[in-house]
Parts: sequence; C-alpha cells; structure tokens
Amino acid sequence: MAEKIAQVREKAARHGRKVRFGIRLHVIVRETNIGAWQAADRLITHLDDETIAGAQEACARQDSVGQQRMAALHKGHRDNLEIAPNLWAGVGLVRGGAGTALVGDGPTVAERIHEYAAPGIDSFILSGYPHLEVAYNVAELLFPHLDVAATTIPQSQSLQQQGEAVANEFIPRKVTQS
Repeated sequence: MAEKIAQVREKAARHGRKVRFGIRLHVIVRETNIGAWQAADRLITHLDDETIAGAQEACARQDSVGQQRMAALHKGHRDNLEIAPNLWAGVGLVRGGAGTALVGDGPTVAERIHEYAAPGIDSFILSGYPHLEVAYNVAELLFPHLDVAATTIPQSQSLQQQGEAVANEFIPRKVTQS
C-alpha cells in the first residue's frame, strides 16, 4: 500500500496536485483478541457453502477490479480468512464491496489503524455488524487508543419537525391533537 500511495502522490505532484487517501474497513473490536475472533467467527457461522458460492458468483459478475481483488483474498473459502495480522476477509464471502475487517482488542485494532495511517491514509470509514453494537464498541474500546480529536464540538440544533419524528432524542415540548 505504501508503494502505491507513493506512486500516486508522485504522479499527482507532476501535475501540481495533492491527493489524500482513505480506506473503508469493518471493525470487530472486543475487550480481548480472543473475544474479537470469536465474534468474527459468529458472523459467518450460519452461512452454508451454497450461500457463499451464490454470493461469490454474483460478485464475480461485477466489473470491479476491487471486487476481483477481494475475491482473490479468500477464494470463496472460509479457511485462512486472516489475510494479514488482524485483517479478516470473512465479510467478503457474502458481501460485495468492503469485505475486510480489523479484528482484535482496542490496542491491537488501533495499532493496525496506525499502520494504515503511516504511509498516508488519513481518512477511515469504519463500519461493522450489528451497527449499534459496533458503534458502542468502537467508542468505548477503540477510540481511547487513537489520537483523534474533533476540531469543533457539534452543537445541538433545534429540530424542524415535519410529519412524524421517530427514533430520535428530540421530544416535542408541546403535543397537539389533530
């Protein structure tokens, strides 16, 4: 990755341009490395070989170099899914697009993120399953190990209510009957 980033930067510089780099990864972070790997295994426990084969067939029809590279990582098989230290390709067995996950405890996943940042990746899109659990785990177990800071603290804004407001933290102060 470092070599590719250097090549792209050099080409951009020849044209008087600067580029930034980002990456999207799933995150499976738990209190222990063992717990994180168990959670990764649980994500694909109920997949049968036919489901994986069908998903791989559908992904193979895509005209995407990235998708072809993803398929080459796991070759449609559930064995040897750790393709690099703490980098798991299991999500890509049945999902197109971003199909790798950083797996481990907070310090371990943070170390891998720092390794991606070292050659120049400065934007990270982190996701995972189930979404709410991942959000809490990342906030509680990963963020304390990353040197991140918000440049400004978002301020609450008044809600312009239209129609029904569902599943949010804003509660209307006055309830009207229709």
